[in-house]
Amino acid sequence: MRDQRLPTSPGFWRSPLRGPWFTSVLGLVLLIGVTVLFVTGLVSYAAYNPVLSPVNDKTPGKGILGFYLFSWPTSPVWLYRLTQGVHVTLGITLIPVLLAKLWSVVPKLFALPPARSLAHALERISLLLLVGGALFEFTTGVLNVQLDYVFPGSFYPLHFYGAWVFFAAFVVHAALRVPAAVRTVRRRRDPAAPPAVGAAPPAVGAAPPAVGADLVAPRPDPPSVSRRGALWLVGGGSLLLFATSAGRSFDGPLRRTALLAPHGFEEPGGGPGGFQINKTAAYAGIDAAETDEEVWRLTVTGRTRTVRLTLGDLLRLPQHSAALPIACVEGWSTSDQWWRGVRLRDLAALVGYDEAADVLVESLQRHGAFRRAALSAAQVADGRSLLALSVNGEPLTPDHGHPARVVVPAAPGVLNTKWVARMTFGDL
Repeated sequence: MRDQRLPTSPGFWRSPLRGPWFTSVLGLVLLIGVTVLFVTGLVSYAAYNPVLSPVNDKTPGKGILGFYLFSWPTSPVWLYRLTQGVHVTLGITLIPVLLAKLWSVVPKLFALPPARSLAHALERISLLLLVGGALFEFTTGVLNVQLDYVFPGSFYPLHFYGAWVFFAAFVVHAALRVPAAVRTVRRRRDPAAPPAVGAAPPAVGAAPPAVGADLVAPRPDPPSVSRRGALWLVGGGSLLLFATSAGRSFDGPLRRTALLAPHGFEEPGGGPGGFQINKTAAYAGIDAAETDEEVWRLTVTGRTRTVRLTLGDLLRLPQHSAALPIACVEGWSTSDQWWRGVRLRDLAALVGYDEAADVLVESLQRHGAFRRAALSAAQVADGRSLLALSVNGEPLTPDHGHPARVVVPAAPGVLNTKWVARMTFGDL
């Protein structure tokens, strides 16, 4: 007989809440939620245009994991704002569900023997990878949202490869468990609950106990809440996280409800530049002297020539306006801002490209990722893609990229390079 004080003994786990119905409900919620997270995560990575390697590709050697069936579009302009907002907000909202699910199945991690059959061994392996992958993905995701880069290495490859490991284990686990979970949830009554007084014993040949019945404590403690009550508690926690994070995707009063969003760089004040800032000029290491209008020059290189333009030169070129949002991988976004400047395709034409071409954009910034970013020819060709010189009727502020920054419809914020110093058009 196993020592009841050890977690390998079923008697060690005393909670009356664990059972197949409780676990199955949480699992089916995660089945939908995690699938949406995985798809929107791949969509987010595609938005970085990883085919523009090696500039935008942060996962060298990814092989077949880097397949993409389409180039990232520039319409609608709010596309990345939507997909990444869903990805981050849903991920935060699912945290209570994930923690409750892990708590509900933790006895399985200690169950002996380690494998009773090949199917059972696959399930145990997938469970270990699933638990480890889930904790890794959600932890690194939350740290990235909070701009707290304490993990070793770059967030992009860590989260990318971690997502594939996690989702592979998730698919195996779902294939083994979802049919039983659906049958369990569809029953009118929790199969782990004790039989009603006077109920007849199970008939010969009746359906076997629900899969997951081994989660039921053999000697449970007295309940303090029902399983349905526990689900309401988990749902309430998710709703609270949703209410305190979703506002990061909006401007105005709703943004103040995003209590869990990082606010270190979010206080730009009012006026035309009064919208969210992620990296300030000071954080990026920008020296005010090098962005002075008398000193700063933009170097544009192309097929036939290289030109160096002052801010005055740029202002004398045809000016165009576009209403575009800024949306970042951390899940925050702004409403449309009115940007005005020179079209990227006009700059391409200035250096010998009658048709749009890829462009490498280099910034003056010294700190942080994406000091260099690449844009596709399709993005350059869009008439709304600008080298912006002003926003909302006023010159750019230092924190918004003065004297010039790139703005591209539907592109992740890091590709909207600030403090632009050099642009090189041509095949990358």
